Amino acid sequence: MGSREMKTLIAYSSKYGCTEKCVGTLAAKLSWEVDVVNLRGGKAVDLSGYDRVIIGGSIYMGRIQKQVTNLCEKNLDVLKGKKLGLFICCMAEGKEAEEELNRVFPEDLLKAAAAKEYFGGEFDFKKMNPMYRLIIKKVAKTDKDVSNVLTDNINVFAQIMNNA
Repeated sequence: MGSREMKTLIAYSSKYGCTEKCVGTLAAKLSWEVDVVNLRGGKAVDLSGYDRVIIGGSIYMGRIQKQVTNLCEKNLDVLKGKKLGLFICCMAEGKEAEEELNRVFPEDLLKAAAAKEYFGGEFDFKKMNPMYRLIIKKVAKTDKDVSNVLTDNINVFAQIMNNA
């Protein structure tokens, strides 16, 4: 491989900003050069220049953003050849969060991933549209802003990716 600088791509989608915040924390902890791409912009992502690829998004109604799913499905074979990390942001924890992570990413990528983790989540009511606010109030039984970002999980994930 020579002295070529190893590069890492973090490709993510963030609806209300929590995933973006987690990506910022993660990027600061990685030891290689990192490019960060928010998939919500819709531009195509070229994976060829990256040794490590980290993909993540937030969970809404049990699903991850379509941009994340599309990136995974369109680049399945390429991604399996990379040092891969997968993460989600969600309010669930423990077994429930692990089940969501395993449900939203293709099985082949889950098997290939060096790191898989959930980073917690947030409810920021002023950023939500009225329909979503109503759903959260009913499902989560709260109308208060909640931040439950799991920094320890981000740290462990970064450590695994740094050593992958």
